[in-house]
Amino acid sequence: MTHDHAGHGRTAQYKAGSLSLIGAVSMGTAVIIGAGIFALTGQIAELAGPHFPLVFLVAAVVIAFSAYSYVKMSNAFPSAGGIAMFLQKAYGRGTITAACGLLMYFSMVINESLVARTFGTYTLQLFDIGQNSWLVPALGVGLLIFAFIVNISGNRMIGTFSLVMSLLKISGIAAFGFVGLWLSGFSFESMAVASTETGSATGFLAAVALAILAYKGFTTITNSGSEIIDPHRNVGRAIIISIAICVVVYFMVALAVAANLSLPEIIEAKNFALAEAARPAFGDFGLWFTVILAIIATVSGVIASAFAVSRMLAMLTDMKLVPHSHFGMPGNIQKHTLVYTIVLAMFLTVFFDLSRIASLGAIFYIIMDIAVHWGVLRYLRKEIKANALVLITAIVMDVVVLGAFLIIKAQTDMLVIYVALAGVAFIFAGERLFLRRNLNEDKGEHHHGS
Repeated sequence: MTHDHAGHGRTAQYKAGSLSLIGAVSMGTAVIIGAGIFALTGQIAELAGPHFPLVFLVAAVVIAFSAYSYVKMSNAFPSAGGIAMFLQKAYGRGTITAACGLLMYFSMVINESLVARTFGTYTLQLFDIGQNSWLVPALGVGLLIFAFIVNISGNRMIGTFSLVMSLLKISGIAAFGFVGLWLSGFSFESMAVASTETGSATGFLAAVALAILAYKGFTTITNSGSEIIDPHRNVGRAIIISIAICVVVYFMVALAVAANLSLPEIIEAKNFALAEAARPAFGDFGLWFTVILAIIATVSGVIASAFAVSRMLAMLTDMKLVPHSHFGMPGNIQKHTLVYTIVLAMFLTVFFDLSRIASLGAIFYIIMDIAVHWGVLRYLRKEIKANALVLITAIVMDVVVLGAFLIIKAQTDMLVIYVALAGVAFIFAGERLFLRRNLNEDKGEHHHGS
């Protein structure tokens, strides 16, 4: 297994015991505290109104219930497949497993393009260039190419890079939150604004759907099941610790933004709210600090995410759940899935704006999440000793939040709903056809290499 020839590198490579608990937590927080907080704070404020910092706490409660299934499954079946494996345990090798695996995959790719565009938006804050400039997608595409190069250079490099970047990013964002609050004298101007036009209950719940995106990176930790030391205990622990760190950091940042900007100002600068909030508190230095922080967060976020996402697709390919073509490329499957992932993320980065990308990601992710909980509740509850009430609560919360989000989007941006519906329908129909054809082929010719 040490020498990996390009020719027979059909399966992805995993190394048992190569990841410590701290390593897993730093990888988890690196993915979770990515662009989410930079890109979503303003959009969440726009939906939720003056009490938007509370959205992060409510989302954390939803995510805590949500994480229960993943922790239970990781403890019972730690594997590199993460969610794809969990779905297969629940639903078998069928359309639901494959389609929900792909929904997760696409929601992660969508997240990458969200991160890439955020990188572009924040970087331009240093120059006097409007945020509608063609440079935003161009910078995003450049970042994706850089992430591709780092990912091809191997596992250890990514681990070290993630750890350093995580520490810089988390301490920087926490400092931003703390100092921002301290300088504002803890006076919450935008919290006190009694606004009538924003801040409906539906809007608040819809904002929770977006905030869930800011936490969903915890699911990538489930993919490290085959590499983490003592996986039956540590995968679950890594998830819980990562979420706990993120709740504190996010809430502080949201409070700092609320303390330094009024609600209309936050909405006005919704794609770069943190940079805008740094201006009154820190002046030009604050702007530079925040933008550099955003660049570190987005760069490390894309690199960690490209690694996890391409791995997930490689796993689905190994499980023969998705079609795969080499397109004449050398190397193993994980290299190919990395290429597909980056190309797809580039396409989204060029053609979609931030709020639409975030909306699509939220819809795909929550649908997949509901499928995971339902699978555990219906088929695996006794086997992994899961509590039915917790699972039902997680499903109900997901349904309520997704429902509110769709209602708001139906009123403001129907295109997102059409694209999401088309995407889900295409994924399910395509998988059904592929699996029907493939399972028939499998019966005919059982061992036929690629």
